[in-house]
Amino acid sequence: MTNQPDIEEKTRPDLQQTTLTLARYNRIAPVYDLMEILPERRFAPWRKRLWAMIPAGQILEVGVGTGKNFSYHPAGATVTGIDLSDGMLTRARRQAKKLGRPLDLRQMDAQQLEFPDNTFDAAVATFVFCSVPDPERGLRELARVVKPDGRIVLLEHVRINQPALVGQLMDLLDPLTVRVSGAHINRRTAETVQRAGLAVEQVESLAVRDLVKLIVARPSTP
Repeated sequence: MTNQPDIEEKTRPDLQQTTLTLARYNRIAPVYDLMEILPERRFAPWRKRLWAMIPAGQILEVGVGTGKNFSYHPAGATVTGIDLSDGMLTRARRQAKKLGRPLDLRQMDAQQLEFPDNTFDAAVATFVFCSVPDPERGLRELARVVKPDGRIVLLEHVRINQPALVGQLMDLLDPLTVRVSGAHINRRTAETVQRAGLAVEQVESLAVRDLVKLIVARPSTP
């Protein structure tokens, strides 16, 4: 007979890693926007481009952080935003109020979404799956809560494969960057999207050496 607790344990996110991620982002939340001043000059046009691809409807934004995407949300959309970090959400709520955006912001783990199947017309995440402890699990959750004809759009920095030495250096530095910033620098997110069973429609490189990618997918393979 199958042991039910064992099955539940396998389907539960890694609590230790999730707790560590939460602690890291709560720690850096007060200085996060300051840390991102320079990179955000480059990221902002990419954010705007991504959100131009999202039609109005029921939208899920995963990992809202301090609210950097809020000004790009499509007019008429109903946006639900989640983040693991309550420290980040405190700042996101201030940003939403400043912009006059009536957003539904909730503390939630991307690996275990508290929404029914087929809830959203689209899901968006920008520079988020570098920090989700089990990104494949999180992507499967997005596929579950997005409608079959919906769209999942990601903007992610990933491991550089060429030249090989750069990728090897990223692998070497990754444990340090995770401790400092909470983010992995050597994720292969486009490949992870495929492993999660999503139907990839588009992968576009936006930075030198394919460092940043725009990934467009559907919830499942037809």
